[in-house]
Amino acid sequence: MKTGLIILVVLIILALLVGSSFISRRNQMAIKREAVNASWAQVDVVLQRRADLIPNLVETVKGFAQHETEVFDEIAKARAGYLNATTPADKIAANSRLEASLAKVLVLTENYPLLKSNENFLRLQDELAGTENRIAVERRRYNETVQDYNTYISLFPNSLVASFGGFTRNDAYFKTEPGARQAPKVNFSTTPAPAAAPTPVPAKP
Repeated sequence: MKTGLIILVVLIILALLVGSSFISRRNQMAIKREAVNASWAQVDVVLQRRADLIPNLVETVKGFAQHETEVFDEIAKARAGYLNATTPADKIAANSRLEASLAKVLVLTENYPLLKSNENFLRLQDELAGTENRIAVERRRYNETVQDYNTYISLFPNSLVASFGGFTRNDAYFKTEPGARQAPKVNFSTTPAPAAAPTPVPAKP
């Protein structure tokens, strides 16, 4: 009788320990998952900020390069794709297409020296540069937070708790593909045109 009681007490203690560990690990996973959501929210804000700047930037460039319709149509479609995306994974994919299209618009400025000295363009340039810096920072933080969450739920015995608790891996990373295009550059300082060579004066006979 005493032996059975001891075994029962031991089993109860083990059950309490296992249950306590399960609850603790599950709560930690919930905290890390919420950290991922909060970090994504910050990324979403700065990406939306850039998307809001694009129409004004395009309209300014159009004033100097109206015939570049193919480039303008491409960025309009890419921006619409981003705005229509709902999940982080879809927005990350749409953002890559938007960045590629934005880079093409920005490259156009090299062919229009007057645009690079336009006051409205310079203001948008500064706003875009600041936004790009914020995007880089928030994107890195988001990737680190997702990696921390994924690592935690993949470790044993956390993986068992994750399986029972409904915590799945998050693969919505910002990735740089091999040979991918450079991030949009927004430094358009005006470079003075080279001075024309003086016209030689014919020698007098």
